[in-house]
Amino acid sequence: MHRFRRPVEARTIIDNPPVTALREMTHDGQNTEYGSVNYLTRVRNRSAKQTYIVEDGVQLGADQQGISLEKAEAVASEVHRYLRNRTLIRLDRQIGRHPDFSLHCRFYVSAEYARIPLQWHNMLFEPVDRDAEPDLVSIQIPEWPEKIIFCHPLAGVTYILGSDYFGECKKSFLRKAMYLAKKRGFLGFHAGSKVLKVRDRHGVLKKVGFILFGLSGTGKTTLTMHNHGLTGGEDVAIRQDDVLIMNPAGYCYGTENGFYIKTEGLDASQCVLYRAATSPNAIFENVCVDGRGHILFDNCELTSNGRGVILRSDVLGTDDKIDLDKVHRIIFITRRDDVVPAVARLNAEQAAAYFMLGESIETSAGDPTKAGEPKREVGTNPFIIGPESEEGNRLLEILKANPDIECYILNTGSVGKREGDPGTNITVRHSAHLMTQIARGSIKWTSDPDWGYLIPTEVPGMNIRPFDPRLYYSTEEYARRVDRLREERRAWLARYPNLKPSILKAVEPPRVLATAASAGD
Repeated sequence: MHRFRRPVEARTIIDNPPVTALREMTHDGQNTEYGSVNYLTRVRNRSAKQTYIVEDGVQLGADQQGISLEKAEAVASEVHRYLRNRTLIRLDRQIGRHPDFSLHCRFYVSAEYARIPLQWHNMLFEPVDRDAEPDLVSIQIPEWPEKIIFCHPLAGVTYILGSDYFGECKKSFLRKAMYLAKKRGFLGFHAGSKVLKVRDRHGVLKKVGFILFGLSGTGKTTLTMHNHGLTGGEDVAIRQDDVLIMNPAGYCYGTENGFYIKTEGLDASQCVLYRAATSPNAIFENVCVDGRGHILFDNCELTSNGRGVILRSDVLGTDDKIDLDKVHRIIFITRRDDVVPAVARLNAEQAAAYFMLGESIETSAGDPTKAGEPKREVGTNPFIIGPESEEGNRLLEILKANPDIECYILNTGSVGKREGDPGTNITVRHSAHLMTQIARGSIKWTSDPDWGYLIPTEVPGMNIRPFDPRLYYSTEEYARRVDRLREERRAWLARYPNLKPSILKAVEPPRVLATAASAGD
């Protein structure tokens, strides 16, 4: 045991109560017409600004906040003194099921907050031996007077203080799991995964493995859970929604047994998600429920970050597998509104660059004060520990070693927006159709003269012309917007020392790259 991790002593520890007991221990839930329950919390989003990495044997990345070992030890000691007179719940669960990557997780929380382990129970798996020494530990004390979250990566322990938001518990373990994966030579991704079984352009039925990157609220969960309307022997197998671990050969280990969905705007048109969300097994946080038990998914008076935990077994298209045997297509979901096309195909260096850029919009799940503003997050993953350049460089190495992996940008926002004109919206139906055609290999492409990636000229079953950003601007205005975006991207990538030069150059104009190549650079 690492010296920073210390035994938890309390007046009473309720050891691994069954899910029925956890449900009975919660007294503040709202029952819904479906037999599910909704809880209201004091804190309704992750506390990113109060989250720190303990500076002890770990190099911090550019986007991470450090806390000194001395301060962390002082706060931890104060917490453990407090716990000696408290009643805690202990719950042991397991991340992953593959013998090459599974982790025993132990969670302690104040007994008054049984709804938090109730949700976490449904997210993970039963450990092989719950009394064995855990790989990872988190301690959540929601009633603590100061809001502060700090993680000691080498000790595998996190303290979550002053927040009763379930997402802090869930992410505390996944953050540490991704760090351990990187130390083992793998790469942890904040991404969903699925398999599309489709007929290619020659009529041959094949299975195509997808992983989808995207910040919360940008459509990652919606597209991961989408059935693509496939019939006639074609279908979808949904694997994971939040975090997966890729090995150097492109095998992706799953981590969770449940899905943590954002409920804003959920309706019956999203049939797979809606069916699972209206199951009696669902557990909600901060979703509006009226006096008759009706769930008002379109009502955001409480928060636009309403959440739900749903079981994999309630999701149509899931099976008993959480791993992806092979990734064939990587999708970087963005949400932009002017010059980014609906879809573009990337080479390996461009893919590593767009992974580092992590372009999208801020949502209420991250920083509600900036919701709707442009945002960049490396890997669309706010849970990276260590230098971010390590992640981009390793992804490039994996892509170079696996040339059969194809990479794409998928814009779920709009194109052509300008003052007084919202442009053309890219709907879920459009994005799902583009993914289907990517799986089939049926899209025809041409090179974009400004960015060098491939843009579509023909997409079966879809008029792609309205999604060409050049249609909406004069030549001069389009050039100005491209130049401004390029400068933003250059500045962002420059934040990360030791990023491979080929990744930095991937956002330059094709003519610059050609000149550099001819000069032997």
